[in-house]
Amino acid sequence: MASHIRRRKFLAALGGAVAAWPLAARAQQSAKLPTIGFLGSTTSAAQSQLTAAFVQRLRELGWIEGRTVAIEYRWSEGRSERYAEFAAEFVRLKVDVILVHNTPPLVAAKQATSFIPIVFATAADPVGTGVVASLARPGGNVTGLSSQQTDTTTKRLELFREVVPGLRRLAILANTDNSYVALEMREVEAATRTLGLETAQAEIRRAEDIAPAFDGLKGRAEALYVLPDPLLFANRIRINTLALGARLPTLHALREYVETGGLMSYGTNWPDQWRRAADYVDKILRGTKPGDIPVEQPTKFDLIINLTTAKALGLTIPESFLARADEVIE
Repeated sequence: MASHIRRRKFLAALGGAVAAWPLAARAQQSAKLPTIGFLGSTTSAAQSQLTAAFVQRLRELGWIEGRTVAIEYRWSEGRSERYAEFAAEFVRLKVDVILVHNTPPLVAAKQATSFIPIVFATAADPVGTGVVASLARPGGNVTGLSSQQTDTTTKRLELFREVVPGLRRLAILANTDNSYVALEMREVEAATRTLGLETAQAEIRRAEDIAPAFDGLKGRAEALYVLPDPLLFANRIRINTLALGARLPTLHALREYVETGGLMSYGTNWPDQWRRAADYVDKILRGTKPGDIPVEQPTKFDLIINLTTAKALGLTIPESFLARADEVIE
C-alpha cells in the first residue's frame, strides 16, 4: 500500500515536471528572441493606436511578436518617477533595444544605459534637449524621430487665431518638470510676441495641481494652450472638462486631446512616427549602430478640429478652415 501511494506521488510529481517542460522550453526560447523594451508614457488603452501602428510595421519587416521578437511592455501612466524604474528594469532584463516616446522617458532611459540602443518614436527637440549630438549624426546609443514640436508653434498659434478671432490673452498650461517644456515656452513666448498676444502661465507638476491652476486663470485668459506632456496627456479629459467649464477654447499639439473634447490641434501625425520607429528598431536588431542612423523629422502634420466643442463654446468655425482640416470631429 505504502509503495502504491509513493508511486502515485512520484507519477504526480512526474506529471508536474512534464507540464513544466513546455513552459521551461518556452521561457528558454523567448530568452533567445531579440527583445524590445517598450516604455509607454501613458496607458495601454490610451496608446493602443500608436502601439498597433508600431507592431504592424514590425510584422511587415518580418518581426512577429512572440515568434521572432519579444516585446516587454511597461506603462508609466504619466507618472514620471516610473520612467527611471522601468528603464533600470530593461537594463536588468538585458533587452536588445529600448523604445520610448516623449522627452522625460527618453532622458530617463539615456541615464539608465549608455550601451543598450534607444529608439524614440517622438521627441520634441532632441538636439535642443541634448539627447543627441545632431540630427545627421546622433552619436552614442540614441536615435529616432523628432516631432519638431517647437518648429510648429507659430503655425499652430496662427491657425488658432482663425478659430478664436480677436484673441488677446492666452493662458499656457505646462508641466515645468519636463525639460522640453522650457524650450517650448521660449518658442511660445517668441510666437505670442510676434502675434501681439499677452500670456499667463499655469504651471503644474502633479495631477493635483490641475484644478487649482484653472482657478488661478479666472479672468486672466480668453483661451488655453496645453503643452504636450505625459502627465497632461494622462489627465487630458479632466483638463478639457475644466476648460469647457471655464469657457476657454483649447489649443493642442496632439489629436488625442481633441478626441477627448479639446477644440483644436495641429501637429505631427503620431501613428506615422510610430510606424517609422519600427524601421529604426529593425535596423538596430539587424546590427546597425544607433549613433549612425540619422534622426528623421516628421513628414505628416495634421489639423484636427472638434465641432461639438466649438458649438458648446459658441464658436462658429469658418467653412474655409473646415475645408483645410485633416479631420473634423462632430
